[in-house]
Amino acid sequence: MTLSVASKNQLSIIKGLAYQIWPDTYGTTHSQEELDYMLTKFYSIESLENQLANSHIFILASENNRNLGFISFEINAEKTTKTKIHKLYVLPQNQGKGIGMKLVDYVKNESVINENTALFLNVNKQNNAQEFYVKYGFKITKDIIIDIGNGYIMDDYVMELNLIR
Repeated sequence: MTLSVASKNQLSIIKGLAYQIWPDTYGTTHSQEELDYMLTKFYSIESLENQLANSHIFILASENNRNLGFISFEINAEKTTKTKIHKLYVLPQNQGKGIGMKLVDYVKNESVINENTALFLNVNKQNNAQEFYVKYGFKITKDIIIDIGNGYIMDDYVMELNLIR
């Protein structure tokens, strides 16, 4: 498996993966209208270009010329010495094979190189990925509700992994 930094020209790959993964991840907890709204809001090429321009780094996981998933993160997020994982998604048929772990390991290594003290992320309270994060060592630090417009909210946990030994 190869991990590589996605260029601006590869943002359409990120978008395509999100459109494949999100219905499986959120299809039972969110309406189709909400999924469509959120995918457009967070994964349009314009939105992804804006994220890239605002210090988000996208890493693609691939094997045998097949894209398997991605992670995006930001070093020194929110003017702290912490790294925020903004997105982590792996195709359903490739989950449970260690791809997510390798992607988080990559971000953890980049965070340590940049002298960040922790990783943190938001995860939907109904998302089974919480189990993955707990297994990796993340702990829930707070609840957060974010208004994303159009009458929709994100009801999340903030989870954190301390990098100081």
